Amino acid sequence: MITRGMMTSEHDDWETPQNFFDQLNAEFHFDADVCATPENAKCGSYFTPEADGLKQEWNSNKVYWCNPPYGRKIGAWITKAFAASRAGATVICLVPARTDTAWWHDYCMKGEIRFIRGRLYFKRKGARSAAPFPSAVVIFRPT
Repeated sequence: MITRGMMTSEHDDWETPQNFFDQLNAEFHFDADVCATPENAKCGSYFTPEADGLKQEWNSNKVYWCNPPYGRKIGAWITKAFAASRAGATVICLVPARTDTAWWHDYCMKGEIRFIRGRLYFKRKGARSAAPFPSAVVIFRPT
């Protein structure tokens, strides 16, 4: 079931499916989750909305998980992820495959892109819904 909240930026705290995250974590061994709440954090170390991961330093030689809010601020998160990689961090982002957007062309296309077959099932406070859009994992590695 597609909920109205997934079609808008009304809610931006949809949780990454655990099995999907576990597969990526086995590959990358994440140090921190930069966009989380205590309820949906995927790593022991994470930035909450109050801490604002966009204002935090993402240190070099660390590996970060980033499932950013999919609303209007997504471009800022992708810009930050790209900049952090240029400063030495590795950042793996789960994003909607919005290949027509400026943030996709300006940054995602400079990373490694893995398109996801099918639709992911995101969770939010007891609700579980298939995303109404395709998703991709974008990997920004240090240069």
